[in-house]
Amino acid sequence: MELVFASGNANKVKEVESKMGGAFPLKGLSDIGCTTDIPETSDTLEGNARQKAWYVWDNYKVNCFADDTGLEVEALNMEPGVLSARYAGAQKNSADNMALLLERLKGMDVRKARFRTVICLIIDGVEHLFEGIVEGEILEQPRGNEGFGYDPLFQPQGYAITFAEMQMDEKNRISHRGKAIQQLADFLQCF
Repeated sequence: MELVFASGNANKVKEVESKMGGAFPLKGLSDIGCTTDIPETSDTLEGNARQKAWYVWDNYKVNCFADDTGLEVEALNMEPGVLSARYAGAQKNSADNMALLLERLKGMDVRKARFRTVICLIIDGVEHLFEGIVEGEILEQPRGNEGFGYDPLFQPQGYAITFAEMQMDEKNRISHRGKAIQQLADFLQCF
């Protein structure tokens, strides 16, 4: 089965390909000629994942999946949440996003947070949803050079290192996206 990951983020495509282990040929948006910046106008992760997947299905009629991920910080009323990628502005700059997050958490002792990923899969016009969550905390300073986004600030529960200090295979085993992708991969085994 041909499967399209509705993402223009090369890092995410690489991470998902690694997690799925080549069980399905995975294409990105550029592989199907989609250069559109697909809108993400929902106020929920589920809504954005659905919006992107249905855009690809409606316009290209290919089996596809899309995800949306948010960092939810307890002390900030679950911000940045659905706005995680553009927390500090439309430029979607990770350094700016991390700086704003650290500024808003300044002086706070409780730094509990979680990453949450929702995947919407559309196979032959039928929708399926999957969710992955990893609990952890936000550190006071970034550490590590791997990963992307908020990874240098996020230390998963039970670990002494951040996502940005982990090798990709280790991160994939425990991450929010890794958990959601595993559910997706398990579901796809029946096809």
